[in-house]
This record gives sequence, C-alpha cells and structure tokens, in this order.
Amino acid sequence: MKRAGTLRLLSDLSTFSGAARLRELLAGDPAVRVRCSPDGRHLLLLRPPGSPAPQLLVAVRGPGEELESAWPPGQPSPLDAFLLPWRARSALVLVWESGLLEVWGSGVGPGWRLLQSTELCPGGGARVVAAAAPRGRLVWCEERPAGTEGQLGPPAVAFSHCVCVRTLEPSGEAGTNLGSTHILLHHCPAFGLLTSRKDLFLVPTATTWPGLGHILLIWSPSKGKVVVAAPCLGLSHSKSLNPGRGDTWDFRTLLRGLPGLLSPRQPLTVHTWAPTPQGLMWLDFRGTVSLVQSHGGSRTVGTLQEAPASLAGSAALGTFHGTLACVLGSTLELLDMGSGQLLERKILSTDRVHLLEPPAPGMEDQEELETRGGLRLLSAVGLFQVGWKTPQSLELPSAEDMVFEEACKYYQRRSLRGAQLTPEELRHNSIFRAPQALASILQGHVSPSALLTTLRAELRDYRGLEQLKAQLVAGDEEEAGWTELAEHEVARLLRTDLMGDQLAQLNTIFQALPTAAWGAILRVLQLQPDGNGHLRSQAPPDVWKKVLGVTAAGKEPPNGILPPFELLCQCLCRLEPQWLPPFVELAQQQGGPGWGAGGPGLPLYRRALAVLGEEGTRPEALELDLLLGSGRPKAVLQAVGQLVQKEQWERALEAGLALSPSSPLLRSEIFKLLLAEFARHRRLDAHLPLLCRLCPPDLAPAELLLLLRTYLPDELEPPAPFPEPGAEPPLTVGLLRALLKQTGTQGRASGPVLSLYEDILWDPDTPPPTPPRVSALQASDHPGLEAWAPSGQGLYVTDTG
Repeated sequence: MKRAGTLRLLSDLSTFSGAARLRELLAGDPAVRVRCSPDGRHLLLLRPPGSPAPQLLVAVRGPGEELESAWPPGQPSPLDAFLLPWRARSALVLVWESGLLEVWGSGVGPGWRLLQSTELCPGGGARVVAAAAPRGRLVWCEERPAGTEGQLGPPAVAFSHCVCVRTLEPSGEAGTNLGSTHILLHHCPAFGLLTSRKDLFLVPTATTWPGLGHILLIWSPSKGKVVVAAPCLGLSHSKSLNPGRGDTWDFRTLLRGLPGLLSPRQPLTVHTWAPTPQGLMWLDFRGTVSLVQSHGGSRTVGTLQEAPASLAGSAALGTFHGTLACVLGSTLELLDMGSGQLLERKILSTDRVHLLEPPAPGMEDQEELETRGGLRLLSAVGLFQVGWKTPQSLELPSAEDMVFEEACKYYQRRSLRGAQLTPEELRHNSIFRAPQALASILQGHVSPSALLTTLRAELRDYRGLEQLKAQLVAGDEEEAGWTELAEHEVARLLRTDLMGDQLAQLNTIFQALPTAAWGAILRVLQLQPDGNGHLRSQAPPDVWKKVLGVTAAGKEPPNGILPPFELLCQCLCRLEPQWLPPFVELAQQQGGPGWGAGGPGLPLYRRALAVLGEEGTRPEALELDLLLGSGRPKAVLQAVGQLVQKEQWERALEAGLALSPSSPLLRSEIFKLLLAEFARHRRLDAHLPLLCRLCPPDLAPAELLLLLRTYLPDELEPPAPFPEPGAEPPLTVGLLRALLKQTGTQGRASGPVLSLYEDILWDPDTPPPTPPRVSALQASDHPGLEAWAPSGQGLYVTDTG
C-alpha cells in the first residue's frame, strides 16, 4: 500500500502570544531567521540588520508573554539569537558582532528580564562572525585584528580567526553561570557554526579562503574529539579536542598533520546547510542533497526534481521517519533517505515556509506525543506537521485499553499465582484499584486543572527524567548525564520502602557511580559542614529513619547487599574517609525507637566498624575516631587504651577532657588508666597539666596516694638516692605536688582538713626563719637553749648588740 504524505494543522498561530505580529513577520520578510525551542513552546524570529522594527520577536505558545525588541538604525542589532533548553525556565541568548552577550529569562517573574550581560571579546578589536549554542555551551568564531594571532604576509587574513567556547548553564532561580573562555582552534579561516543535538559543525563560508573551501569540521563535545572531513575527497581524520583537558589546536598545524586534505579541490557549492539527527545535510546548486555523518563519512541522499536557481531562493531541509523533506520555494518534495527515490511532491500555497525540528524526546506535550517524530512546517497560515497518513485498517487502542493491558503485564510479573490476568478481570475486580483510577482520569472524570494541581511536581520530575534519558540515548554529555540520572534515582529510591529490589538497586548505583550517589545523599540529607569538623543536617526525621533502618542482629545481608547506613559508610570510606566519623556522630544524634540510633540492635558505631572490615584489618585512625565519637563508655575506654599503647598521651588526655561533666564515672576511669601510666614511667610528665585537669573533683589526696601506691612497681631493693644510669627515674614528691595540690584545692573548699597529708600542701614557699644565735653565758642561764648546739662543737659568743 502506497503511503500518502499529509499536512496536519497543529495551530493557526492564535495560541501564540503576539500572534498578529508573528503572522506579519512570517508573511513579510523572506530573510527572517526562525528558530524553535526544544520543547516547542517558543518561536524565535530574528530579522537581519537594517530591517524595519521589530528585529526580534519571541512568541510563546500557551501562557506567557512575548518578547519584542527593536534597535534604532544607528545601533547594531544582534548577529544571532538562540533559545536554550533550560528546565527551570526559558532562556534567550543574544550575540552581537562586537562580542556583546545578553542572556534573558522568563518564568521567574512576569515577562522577560535580563539575567546577564558580558563581553565575549574583552580585549577589544575582535569581531564575532558566527555563533552557536550547543547543549550547555556557547561557541563563537571571532576575527582578530592583524598581529593578534601572529600572522605575517598577505595570506594572513585567511587564518585570522579563532573558535572559542564557554560553558553556559543556569544558576539558581534567576542566574546564569558563564564559564571561562577556552580557544578550540587558533589561526583558522572564517567558519559558519551549526549545531545538532549531539555535534557542532564548522562549515566554510563565502569568505573562506578557496584552498580550504572543501574542508569542514565536526566537533563532538560528549566524545571529546573533532573530525576533519573533506567530503569531495572522501577523507576524514579524527583528533582529540576536549576543553576539559585543556585541548586546543592550531588549525594550520592540524592540517599539516593530516595527509591528503589540502589536495587542490574546488570549494563546496552549497546553497543550504541543515543539521539533522543523522548528521549535516546540504543542498547544492544542482539540486543534489548530501549527508555528512558525525564520523566524517559522506554520501548522496538524493536529487530534487527542481534545483535552486540562485542564493536568493529560499530552501529548507529536514528529516522524519527515514524521509527527507525539502521545501524549495513553494514546492515540498519527500524523498526516501535509503534509496533517494521521490515519494511525493506537493505544491504549497506560499513560498515563505520554514521547517522546524520536532521537539526533543521527552519534551513533547500530549498533542505532540500523538504525532511524535513528524516534521513541523511553519508559515503565516499556521503551524503544520508533515507526516505519513496512517492506513485506515490500522486501529490504535484507546488510552483506557492501554492502561489495563499495561497493568496486566505489571501485576502478572508480581503475582505468584499461575492463572493469567486479563484486562476484563482488572476492570471488574475491586482489588486492583490503581488501573481503575487512572482509567477514570483518562475518561475525564477528574478535571484537568485539578489533576495538574495534584500532579504538577511529579510531572515536572518525570519530564525532567525523560529528557535526561533522551539525552543519554543521544550520547550528549554522557558523564554529566549519568551523574544526574544517578542523583534522580537515589532521591527516588529514598522515597520508597528500601527493601528487596529497591535496596539492591540502590547498592548497584553506589557501586557503579559512587560520587553521583553520594552527591544525591548530600542533597537529600541536606548535609553541611559547620566549620568545626562536624556535620549538620536539616533533613526531616522520616528520611533519617529510612537511612538508619535497623538490621537484624547477627544476620548477613543477602547476596552482599548492604543496608542504607552501611552503604553510605562504605561509600564515604572510598570517597572521603575523614568525613565518616562526623557522619556517624551526626547519625547517632538522630532519635527514634528502632532506627538504629539509640534503639535495639547494634549501635551505629559498631555497624560502621563492620563496614571497615574485621578487627585488626581496619584503618587505625578511622577506628579510633569512630570509637571516641561513639559516646559509649566501653568504646571510649577501648580507644583510650589503644592510644595509651601507642603512647599518644595528649590525644588520650584530650579524649577524657572532651567528655561532658555528665559522664563522671567514665572520666574517672580514664584518669585512673592514665594515672597508672604516670606512676610506672616518666613519659607522661610533659602532659601533667592536662592530667591535673582530668583529675576527678571529688578525689581526696589520701585516695590519690592510695591509688598511686597500687600502681607503683614493687621495689626489689632498697631505694637509692639517685637512679642507676639508663634506668627509669622514679616518681618524686615534686611531680606529685601538682596532683596533690589539685585534689587538696578541691577538697579544702569544703571546710576543715580532709587528710593527714594536706598540711604539706599549705607550707609557705619560703623556708622558715633562722633561729637567733646566742652567747655561751646566755646559754648557761637558759639550759633549754643547749639543744641548739650541735654535738661536738663548742659554744661561742656573738655580739647581739
């Protein structure tokens, strides 16, 4: 059965804001440049410099305000304009020949407003000759003044251009993020810039040096490479060109290293260029349509019945469903892209026709979903879709039937019974209510406005996810796309009951893309460092409850699947080990019975230690930090014991001092442990002030001395006044004085003397005064004074005058 081409009216333009002005520009100016946003909601019309006002019009389909701008005759108008596919809002980029760049946005407030204005060529003197806006980037070709690029001689003007790129992304609600300038090509001719969904094409122009007019370049940002192709020679060469790695090329050096490209050839005679999903197409003056693919290979697609007469004639190329559509004047020709055979030829009512690409996958509305893949044709009459008529014998199932058929497949996969479910059973069985509710919505029982209000957030997330999947399928920015997809999926899984397949899927994502998965956790848990080495979180308790879900004690996870908390600890060990202890401390602060933080089952620090491996194989620093931050007495004592074994005295003392006053028993145990070390050797003497601070406030001097007596080593020989050479010095009263003074000070404040040894502490710092010396006669009068005379020495008389 022969297919029949159809033109289906999608809109008479009355649904667009500024419809009257839109029709006027489409009907009156054949040179107007028309672009459409990827979602199909915005139409951009830009008239060439010198045209009557307005030179710029952005019409919006549905709710929204149009943007209409005009520039006075003495003021230059934009060289080019682009609509950017930003999800949060619509964005318009204007580029002037002088290098001025303006970014406008809508959707943040009423109307359009300027978001950013900057200069692409801040040095002055440069002139932008072409610009393009591939996904997430702005690329332009600029002509630099003579001498800037170091050229000498008459051919210098042929290589006086360079191609530059800057990232251009949304930032927040009403901001843009414009990256730094990176030069892709130095010393190159003037190139025209065309973009498809995956590639950027650099094509020769009328001003390109004739010896280079047969060469074009294809840059694939997602692959980080550039292909230099000469279609007339059948040659192509691929080179690395990744701005992220700092790649740049001198165009002349690049060509010298590619043999055969500079063979004498006539320049390409091109009437119209057209980027398509299949590659770059062009129409020459003989009516032949050719295709260059992204790898550099080229072929002839077909020949039109009518060739363009001159450059003044309008022409447009597009593809859909394996069909090439070419509008030449008021003639529409449809050719089979495989065989080049003419399928149909139509005469249109006007020659002011523009072909628009279909919306990007995942960005269509309900009406465009029904006509997915068709090419759109725009004129002053309206917006049409070019497609093939469906045979009458083919009946499409209704939306309601499709709901029940898909539900049958879904429930059958989850069902344990052997009987086959049928759509009729789902229609009349009250157990499966979800398909019936969805069918009632599709039948119109729920008003569209109420449905949109209920599902607006879910639809926005779903639409963004579908756009991202389409981007990955197309191969655009694969690394960033996979990262964003992983973040979406982790956030979705954390909203479900993490059991079975969902938990296994979460483990798979963390294994394949740990950085992206952890980035999603940061956003979901709202984790932020507080500047003191700790973390804080503003996530609601329900989220923490799912993350800290208790695992059954003594049970190994099935097939190596880890619970959420263990999975996060494992990921942190791989990415940022130093943040594992603060994360576990933060998790321990989250309350709730049965959450794993203060509830039954293993404490969180034990679960984190299990992730690090068996005892003896764990990283010592992480194990110590987890034990000290646990707040559990046994764990803290274990950590202090390990620090004592490593002779890290200061950290052991600080661990005891860091405990709150509400843990006096634990502080007392740590003090006794360190006091025992103080009694045995002198390696703790340098840290005596910290040991004094750790001393319990209720410890009396007598109790301190009794403890020291317990810890002192047994004396096998009588003590000598001085230690043997090389032996450990003994504990002295001078060293004990600070500790005794600490206990005595704390005890004295309560009243009377508490210890027999306390009077030692209150002796004055100066020695007692020397008794007066007396004469022998005075001594005889006072026999009691004889006690002052040392034995074996006579008395002598002194003048006491």
